[in-house]
Amino acid sequence: MRIRCWGSRGSIAVSGPEYLVYGGDTTCLEIRSKNDEIIIVDAGTGLRRLGNSLVAQGKNNFHFLFTHAHWDHLMGFPFFKPLFNPQAVLYMHGCPFSQLYVEKIVSRVMAPPNFPLGPADIKAALEYEAACPIEFFIDTISITPIALNHPNQGAGYKFVEDGRTFVFLTDNELDFHHRGGLAFADYAAFCKGADLLIHDAEFTREEYETSTRGWGHTAYDRAVDLAVEAGVARLGLFHLNQDRTDTMIDRIVADCGRMAQEKNADLECFAVARDSEFVL
Repeated sequence: MRIRCWGSRGSIAVSGPEYLVYGGDTTCLEIRSKNDEIIIVDAGTGLRRLGNSLVAQGKNNFHFLFTHAHWDHLMGFPFFKPLFNPQAVLYMHGCPFSQLYVEKIVSRVMAPPNFPLGPADIKAALEYEAACPIEFFIDTISITPIALNHPNQGAGYKFVEDGRTFVFLTDNELDFHHRGGLAFADYAAFCKGADLLIHDAEFTREEYETSTRGWGHTAYDRAVDLAVEAGVARLGLFHLNQDRTDTMIDRIVADCGRMAQEKNADLECFAVARDSEFVL
């Protein structure tokens, strides 16, 4: 299983010299099975660059999964060039809710007056999967959804291929209960023994306690707590705050490493940068 990050920024895309290391595009992951089947998770602004890359490679078949329908996870969809290729097929999986919900996501993003082209202008075939099952397969990868603890709900995912496990839990708040969300212990059990966990780590502890509790995101120290409790090997900090410069993120990564060391945990901590690649 090969994972590539095309965008890890939260809330809104950013640009400038202070964002060169970690990038400014919003959420988009590309996952490839050992047979080169392509899974795309979320359609943030990073999807534009991914689409350009896939066109250059001559790829035409893609599986889409969504974590939820907030704008920063969808705004890249109309700029995905394969949409306008009649040879392309997009398999739109029903997570996190249902087939109808995913169809609404697509239509609303491209509905007037929000965008000059509408859903009728899409040339690719969109194949909608009818449900979000407890577990399903895309090629050789087993996928298990879990409810996110986030406003308006959503889904995180566990991907397993050949005994190697990747868990993706963006937009997941560990210290506040949202409708439909689960408890810390449930997420720890879900992540147990993962080779790679990428988890929301948008806020510092001070930001969280003074102004952002209940916003649907996690203070990075609790992401470390989750990784240690679950015994994961690597923790990638994700949904990077729009105002967090490269230097600030480097300090957070160093602090996470210190916390893991204090807990005597064999845990590698890093922030997920644009164009990061992981092979499991």
